[in-house]
Amino acid sequence: MVTSGRMVVFDRPNGPFRIVDYPLRPPQADEVLVGVRMSTICRSDIHAYQGHRPSPCPGILGHEIIGNIEAIGSSVQHDMRGTKLSPGDRVTWSEYFIPGPNYFNEVLDLPQKSPGVDKYGHMSADVSPHHHGGFAEYCYILPHSWILRLPDELSDEEATPINCGIATMAAVIDAAEIRLGDTVVIQGLGLLGMYGAALAKARGARQVIGLDSVSARRELSTRFGVDVTLDPNQLDSKRAVGEVLQHCPPIGADVVIEVCGDPSVIPDGMTILRTGGTYVLAGVVNPGADVVVDANVILRKLLTLKGVHNDHPRHLVQAMEFVLANRQRLPFHSLVDGKYRLDQLDQAMADAAAHRVLRAAIVP
Repeated sequence: MVTSGRMVVFDRPNGPFRIVDYPLRPPQADEVLVGVRMSTICRSDIHAYQGHRPSPCPGILGHEIIGNIEAIGSSVQHDMRGTKLSPGDRVTWSEYFIPGPNYFNEVLDLPQKSPGVDKYGHMSADVSPHHHGGFAEYCYILPHSWILRLPDELSDEEATPINCGIATMAAVIDAAEIRLGDTVVIQGLGLLGMYGAALAKARGARQVIGLDSVSARRELSTRFGVDVTLDPNQLDSKRAVGEVLQHCPPIGADVVIEVCGDPSVIPDGMTILRTGGTYVLAGVVNPGADVVVDANVILRKLLTLKGVHNDHPRHLVQAMEFVLANRQRLPFHSLVDGKYRLDQLDQAMADAAAHRVLRAAIVP
């Protein structure tokens, strides 16, 4: 096997990316070495690069990854559904790995919150085995990850966001407990919002209302199940709430989903909700997302407020099956709308941060 591989690292927030070589070794018994086919830039990658969330340096980013198995450890036989794994198989895997059995995983069924949990594309490149991020030629799948073999029918563009963006929204939709006939409001129509709309409709939502300031996103979202789109920047807060409520008779939205990352929208979201409604927060992932709310509104309106951070391994399977079942009906491939080489990561990150592309893909 090859003895080294290229990866792209940065040495400080907003600093230039540089290509470096790090050594490769055969995978240990419970590891898999993958040749990266594609890795997409998630919004959290942008936040880490810009210094809005902790990220050790020299940092290697990228956790939405797919690739082909180059070498497989002796104790890794099957994927999480029991499918036999072999060199050459195209796979995805959980965006995080855990240190082993623990109370959060075994008792609370919250593996994503296990003490010591770590995430691909969130560690220093100097930490062995170095290749643990997507913006690289190779990546090790580390012990206590969940691996999923990808069906041949899925294109790389359809498959790459499965382990983060789509799995996260599967978790959000579970938390929202959407029922037949519900009206759902989605604050933010990036990739998460697009998939949220499609999943909400699949769960039986009667109507989905999407809020986003980017006109291209609003237009594209109608292909994923959004019935009404509004630009919140064109209206003051009170008028925007009024516009949304006009589409939520008789007393407001059943569910509001926040995936825009802006905590200032939360008070409006609470106003939009009907009495007894559910609010799911999934975009305000950065520390310091402070907001002032009237807690009496939560009490008086009997609101349910839930947070979703990362996802359960079952959502990885659900995400893949949803894309596979609906790929002929919904243009999932169009959401990955920019492709860049490793040496173009500076441009890719700038384009993604400026919303010039919806999901930028790094293709080694």
